[in-house]
Amino acid sequence: MKIQSLTARPVLDSRGQWTVEVSLALANGVRAVASVPQGKSTGASEAVALPAPVAVRRIENIIAPKLKRTQIHSQAALDAFLNKLDGTKTKKKLGANAILATSVAYLRATAVANNIPLWKQIRKEYGVPVRASADVAHPRLFVNVVNGGLHAGNDLDFQEYLIIPRVKTIKESVEIATEVYRALGGALAAAKGKTATSIGDEGGYAPNFKDDLEPFHILHGVVKKLKLERKVDFGMDAAATDIKKSQQEDLGKIYTQLIHRYGLVYLEDPFGEEEFEKFAMLTALFGKKMWIAGDDLTTTNVRRMERAHAERSVNGVIVKPNQIGSVTEALDAVRAARKYGWAVVASHRSGETNDDFIADFAYGVGADGLKLGAPARGERIAKYNRLLEIEQKES
Repeated sequence: MKIQSLTARPVLDSRGQWTVEVSLALANGVRAVASVPQGKSTGASEAVALPAPVAVRRIENIIAPKLKRTQIHSQAALDAFLNKLDGTKTKKKLGANAILATSVAYLRATAVANNIPLWKQIRKEYGVPVRASADVAHPRLFVNVVNGGLHAGNDLDFQEYLIIPRVKTIKESVEIATEVYRALGGALAAAKGKTATSIGDEGGYAPNFKDDLEPFHILHGVVKKLKLERKVDFGMDAAATDIKKSQQEDLGKIYTQLIHRYGLVYLEDPFGEEEFEKFAMLTALFGKKMWIAGDDLTTTNVRRMERAHAERSVNGVIVKPNQIGSVTEALDAVRAARKYGWAVVASHRSGETNDDFIADFAYGVGADGLKLGAPARGERIAKYNRLLEIEQKES
């Protein structure tokens, strides 16, 4: 799998900001393209993404010349080579975005060369039997229908209000997601006016609300009206690191109220990114009946996951390849989570491109869940459609 050429260019993400796209060609003529997302709500321990023009120069002036003179025998070898070339713990020399774009492009080219779908190549690299729950063999969709926090210009402290379809196929999950999303838009417009259907970074509705609980009150009513109570669960990404300190004292009480009133099955980043002990207290209280997941707490970083496991902080983890910067390290995070018995939820970012890699990644590693945002906006729809395509071809 000798790399014949590697070029890069800046491209726009879904927020109109520059990110990185890589085009890679193997010696056998196979070509592949990959672009990387970028987050707005980011953990302090995430790998460093350089400004897109700088990352492009790193790829073309440092990575490409070195790779052309090197025989790469595997995905793990490529990623190890890139990390050694960078030589820093945070990837601040080459940039995590430069490394990941190259890593994903090589993986995609390898899949084409092997004449298999990308998710099967990922499963091959993963190398561990994929665990599927008894009744849902595909990743459950975590559909962000209301945006708040840093992802919207409204008054919500919490970042993501999620519906999680509880059905047997991806197709039915998407059908439920779109039905609830449309009905929610109608309910918000009726209650708050037409401007209430404006959307945030991830496609969820983003009007102002009376308080942080009102979105679930309205959502609960919509789901009940659609007679989908037995097919829809609720979840939330609090992204508490970004909540004002003065408002953090009552978080535990709010979560308890939400869990009891609306039956939340998922809660992500309920406290700040260094508050391992507070996570552990909440997990001890509710971890037997729901997933308490780390994102900013764990940042797809095996070392931080080790600490979270030792302190019993969570029973689930978000996996975002761009948090750590290479395919191999993202797979390592999944392996660690499985070793700890945690749920794995793969995730997009708020600043996305039309690259649908994360859909194949989630399916390939047998993730328990997949966050793609709302079923709106082209960069989100690309991932939903890719999941539907995978299921259709596998059925």
